[in-house]
Amino acid sequence: MAGRGDPPEGTPEGFPGGGEDEYRSVVFDEAFIRAARLQEFSAQERLGEHSQAVRSRTYAGSGEGRSASRQAVLLVLLILLAFGTAIYLGVRNPYQPPVDQRAEPLRTTVVPLAPQGPVVGGAPARLFDHSPAAEYRTGAAGINLPVVGRTTHFAESQVVTALSIAKDYLVASSLEPDVLSGATVRPARLLIDPDQLQQFDRSVEAPADDGRHALAGWLVRFDPRQVALADPAVRVQGTLRFEETSPDTLDVTADHTYTYAVRPAVQGAGPVAEASLFTVHREMHFRFDREDLRMHRAELMTSTVEAGPQACGADTTGALKPLLAGARVPEGDGGPAVTDPYATGRPAAPSLCGALAPRAQPSL
Repeated sequence: MAGRGDPPEGTPEGFPGGGEDEYRSVVFDEAFIRAARLQEFSAQERLGEHSQAVRSRTYAGSGEGRSASRQAVLLVLLILLAFGTAIYLGVRNPYQPPVDQRAEPLRTTVVPLAPQGPVVGGAPARLFDHSPAAEYRTGAAGINLPVVGRTTHFAESQVVTALSIAKDYLVASSLEPDVLSGATVRPARLLIDPDQLQQFDRSVEAPADDGRHALAGWLVRFDPRQVALADPAVRVQGTLRFEETSPDTLDVTADHTYTYAVRPAVQGAGPVAEASLFTVHREMHFRFDREDLRMHRAELMTSTVEAGPQACGADTTGALKPLLAGARVPEGDGGPAVTDPYATGRPAAPSLCGALAPRAQPSL
């Protein structure tokens, strides 16, 4: 066993047991230095009051160890303090995720517009060229996105997404040939918030003029037994507007006029029947929350439709029923006020039927 003052490994070989050269070759490693806990006083110190010949020697490394330990304790305390502060602030100001509110039912208004005279007929191209729709663009090209910027709580990309979904719905519900002919409703249905699908399906299966279930409020459909498109190129013009209505919702308003060239669905053996123009003015209000943007769908809030020429007494809840070339409404069937479906940006008509403005028909 090593004696007091000896290194743990015992007395090294060599001097004084060995030769001086051998002693000088001994390597004084860290273990040996740590064992040297006694240090002899100098001659001057021994002349003083010291009665002992040696004193204890403190190894420098132990101080460094205590300093490192203190630093570790301080670091732990700082971490605990920061963690406690975060918990306290979280309790005082808890983050509340957006409430997932159910979409409200769509509110619809459908106003038929009766012509003031016989419906003008002719070739589709000629009819378009002599109507206000002459300057309109064709199909989806007529539904243009406005200049886009970020809002307070929505990035520019999210605003573009909302506008794009609204445009997709307008195309699917107003321009898709199979939707117009009544063959399908799927393109429009895929873009509707799931909370509104039950209302939409009822509007398709059992339409009603109750402000909730008029199919014409959701999409444009013609009775395929009576009406066919004379030209698949629908003329469109209008605007899209957006605004942030809350930190979690964006609203988009679409105000567009669609002009269709239509003719009788059943053709006889004689010459092809003349076409006529049918105009639909739709103002739709969409709402988007963040989940709608992520899932590429829309909540439809309100839909106001003015369409003609139609008879005021026609049942248009399930399908629009255009008056075709040469037809006129029965005496006294006209609406209480003249309405121009080509004029956008108007308040919704409160009447159940309107009179089609003269300029809404081609002037040949």
